[in-house]
Amino acid sequence: MSSITAISDASSAARTVAKEARHLEGGPRDFDPILELAAGTRFVLIGEASHGTHDFYRVRAEITKRLIREFGFTALAVEADWPDAFRVNRYVRAQSDDPNADEALGGFTRFPQWMWRNADVLDFVGWLRAHNDTRPQGAPRVGFYGLDLYSMHASMAHVLSYLDVVDAEAATRARHRYACFDHFGEDPQEYGFAVSRGMSESCEHEVVEQLVDMQRAASGWVSRDGRLGADAHFFAQQNARLVRNAEAYYRAMFRGGAASWNVRDRHMAETLRTLADHLRATEHKPARLVVWAHNSHLGNAAATEMSRHGEVNLGQLVRHDYGSDALLVGFSTYEGTVTAASDWGAPAQRMAVRPALPGSYEAVLHDAGAQLLLDLRRSAELRRVLDAPRLQRAIGVIYRPQTERISHYFETRLPEQFDVLLHYDSTRALEPLERTGLWEHGELPATYPTAL
Repeated sequence: MSSITAISDASSAARTVAKEARHLEGGPRDFDPILELAAGTRFVLIGEASHGTHDFYRVRAEITKRLIREFGFTALAVEADWPDAFRVNRYVRAQSDDPNADEALGGFTRFPQWMWRNADVLDFVGWLRAHNDTRPQGAPRVGFYGLDLYSMHASMAHVLSYLDVVDAEAATRARHRYACFDHFGEDPQEYGFAVSRGMSESCEHEVVEQLVDMQRAASGWVSRDGRLGADAHFFAQQNARLVRNAEAYYRAMFRGGAASWNVRDRHMAETLRTLADHLRATEHKPARLVVWAHNSHLGNAAATEMSRHGEVNLGQLVRHDYGSDALLVGFSTYEGTVTAASDWGAPAQRMAVRPALPGSYEAVLHDAGAQLLLDLRRSAELRRVLDAPRLQRAIGVIYRPQTERISHYFETRLPEQFDVLLHYDSTRALEPLERTGLWEHGELPATYPTAL
């Protein structure tokens, strides 16, 4: 569909959406359609149209609480680094020395810190600890896990710490293998650059060898070592798997194209499958998990222009692996404010989100109502009127309003991308726990590149 056709067709589509969608009123039953669809599933993937919008985080948390309370979901897997999230996991399951949720989130120091150290996540982590504390003895505690792979050096350190306890000889072998990275410093991008330019040999063999070594020995360590629980063994092995995939990611980063994106999302999918298998083994029943990540990771990439670039994503892979046993839920907004940065590594700012482009999905939904729930799986009429490709906005941790069309819009077919879409017309910025004067002041004029 051309942009002119999309704009002219928007009014007709908006009228149908206004009639067919559920108009949200802010009440406790707003999300019943999602719960009805989730009742028979094992995986509920809940996205966000930006990494810095309070409304998305708040609503996502409320839906997740209901999934935990009403359907017995026992794990939350998020777009966060594995070691930092596992510290939260230990806290919410009363296995750590952290005295409160704020301390438990203390591992999130890497940019973008506000993505997990914010008021909404703090409240949810506090709720999750309180929920677990009331569970009967022997009942599963709900866990909190990370899916991402940016923690290569931290994960290597955790592998070594674990092996120092369970097998000194294995720890020596691991140190020798991981020493391959020593002369690149703490920035894994330096390693990726050197290898991609032929300036150094890769460490691929070493990290694969280390993971295989740990997989072969794991059962023996678990059976003979009474000092560490099964979760500690799983945590260490997953760190070794992360190092293997992160090494591949940083090598792919400098090749361009879809390679690095695909390595990252395939790692997330592999982590989710591995986590589900681990929980099934420990809980003695199929695990039920909630996933939090950006729309660009959780909406089926096969329904978007990402597929034309050769990109796959977590939502597409989960849908392929689990079919209707996975529910994909997305968010959208028309305007408001967002917490984002002006550049990678820059301080968080509170920026104004411009009104959505004419003819986009966001513009159609804006004309249809203020707060909407679109049940795209069960409404044939919604699928019909929204099936033609339209633009959709995606804001990551960096927002570039001055070049918004190029930086933040891509084409998608909404009914194939998500099973359910939640639209909040005017939204406000996420509140970081570490507020700066720049964030308090609000938007400053600047040029903003994009990142997800």
